[in-house]
Amino acid sequence: MNLSSLLAKHVRDVYFGGNWTWVNFKDTLADVDWQMATRQVYGLNTIATLVFHTNYFVEAIIKVLEGGPLDSKDSLSFAHPPIHSQDDWLQMLDKSWNEARHMADLVEKLPDSKLDEIFVLDKYGTYYRNLQGVVEHLHYHLGQIVVIKKVVQQVK
Repeated sequence: MNLSSLLAKHVRDVYFGGNWTWVNFKDTLADVDWQMATRQVYGLNTIATLVFHTNYFVEAIIKVLEGGPLDSKDSLSFAHPPIHSQDDWLQMLDKSWNEARHMADLVEKLPDSKLDEIFVLDKYGTYYRNLQGVVEHLHYHLGQIVVIKKVVQQVK
């Protein structure tokens, strides 16, 4: 298995299961409804905000992998549209699942030689650094979601 395929596997595993930690977005969020997803406790980000935030960077990487510009802004990465219903929440989740699959498919098709190339600008480092970085970012925020979910379930 080449390195691009392994990176794609890491993306799929953190979203859909099979990673070393046995924690993934799909299973973690399976029983989270829109009210739980939007409930803020102790000044922490909401689950919905973290789902949007992680997907924001997945979207940015997809755009670059498809030949587009990197035009994402950190300042916009927490600014999700309002969630007023279960349907709004499920649409956000479906978008995340679809884009995770799409990104993994794009990464898997990259030749390993591309991983050593600069990702848009020198200051961002290589494709490898950014792809591995987004996987680390996903795991980091997934851990936060797991903890926030437990807190929301306890604080009524």
